[in-house]
Amino acid sequence: MSDKWLVGVDLGGTTTKLAFINQYGEILKKWEIPTDNSNKGKNITINIAKAIDQALEELDQPKSKLAGIGMGAPGPVDYSTGIVYNVVNLGWDDNYPLKDLLEVETSLPAVIDNDANCAALGEMWKGAGNGGKDIVAVTLGTGVGGGVIANGHIVQGVSGAAGEIGHITSIPVGGAPCNCGKTGCLETIASATGIVRIGKEKLHALQDSGGELASIYREEGTITAKNIFDSARNGDVLAKEIIEVVSFHLGLALANIANSLNPEKIVLGGGVSKAGDILLDSVRQNFEKYAFSRVKESTKIAVATLGNDAGVIGAAWLIRDYVSK
Repeated sequence: MSDKWLVGVDLGGTTTKLAFINQYGEILKKWEIPTDNSNKGKNITINIAKAIDQALEELDQPKSKLAGIGMGAPGPVDYSTGIVYNVVNLGWDDNYPLKDLLEVETSLPAVIDNDANCAALGEMWKGAGNGGKDIVAVTLGTGVGGGVIANGHIVQGVSGAAGEIGHITSIPVGGAPCNCGKTGCLETIASATGIVRIGKEKLHALQDSGGELASIYREEGTITAKNIFDSARNGDVLAKEIIEVVSFHLGLALANIANSLNPEKIVLGGGVSKAGDILLDSVRQNFEKYAFSRVKESTKIAVATLGNDAGVIGAAWLIRDYVSK
């Protein structure tokens, strides 16, 4: 078994990332295919199976070389059954039996979990978690995802919805609408989308404001999260105010999570985390302000190191853990 490869799959709404990974978590081959969500998403598992077979053929390896397939999928997942819930953007009906269909198409044992959980496992195994067993991973991208690892195991919850950090309520009254149906979620503030929304609101409220960010907005008709971070680095007052709002809510949420779980590390990943110290220094200050003293001393905030590979590496860990039991 030690020489068999693991298949890691990170299923996204636009592209699906795949990788062959050895038992030590090293990527041997990685590639991606378009995600075909037509025909109620029925082609997704078929295309993944074809892609795996084609890659094996290119490498002149038999199917028996593979130990199994692990996959991260968006949305809540029932880990025990591999059923995925409420994934509208993939075209699937609710309660979609992803594990069963994937096993039929690939003739491989399969394990399915939420994509944010897989990213957390990847960072635990080979990334910023550095082998620690108590880790919270938070992905700051278009949305905000999360995964909680306690004693080396993902916390699933009774319905597979544990770790939905992006849907912590940060603004209980008058918050912005979230895609989940609630309002005031952390995702509406700390995601790239939320940061841009806050920026535009402030720019609209101060129509005659000067500064770099306002100039970009007038010239381009829009702004990006990167524009906000870059302008803040250059001393733009309004951009700094936006970051203060974001870092307050993110730091407070992370402190409350850590007060409950006392993880060894909180690992921040996703595009927003690439902003670097202009955001992270302020987040850490707010975290330390609101964290319980013992938690503040023992829980560290780190930046994810695996980038886009975290999902496939964590998915590979899923099947590695499954077949070793």
